[in-house]
Amino acid sequence: MKVIGVNGSPRKNGNTAILIQTVFEELTKEGIETELIQLSGKSIEGCKACWACHKNKNKQCVITDDFFNECFAKMLVSDGIILGSPVYSAGVTSQMKALIDRASMVLAGNRGIFKHKIGASVVAARRGGAISAFDTLNNFLYSKEMFLVGSSYWNMAYGNAIGEVEQDQEGINNMKNLGQNMAWILKKIHNS
Repeated sequence: MKVIGVNGSPRKNGNTAILIQTVFEELTKEGIETELIQLSGKSIEGCKACWACHKNKNKQCVITDDFFNECFAKMLVSDGIILGSPVYSAGVTSQMKALIDRASMVLAGNRGIFKHKIGASVVAARRGGAISAFDTLNNFLYSKEMFLVGSSYWNMAYGNAIGEVEQDQEGINNMKNLGQNMAWILKKIHNS
């Protein structure tokens, strides 16, 4: 079993990465392989609405000179996907938005290829906008027939400077619980 975590932050190893890695620690304890994909420094263009992915049905976008197809291919072969973003203007980052917009189009043209994967969203916030960003990520996962994993609270933690989310003990404990819940459901599905 393998879980991919996509860090949508422009900060490569900032608060969002810390949250994803906290979830990963719990998955690793249960023998589940993890891989962190950093969108920082990678180019992902927005969707051009050309509909070629619907016509081609090859599980790829026709834009091939950016990071999207490489990232999407890893998501495609994973058993679970964690999407993480810091809050930017009460939403997700432009990098994450471009990823989920293009993935939505490719998935609409290749229906069912994320069906029954396990999904979770995590959000790092300075103060406000966390629920809006969380909803954006979850709406993507829900609409792709994935099973979403929750925790004891919404999957968010608060901090501004790199590392400050580690001071949000409730947020960190929530990430640990999320990892435990994700491991449990992955094992139930793959051992049945």
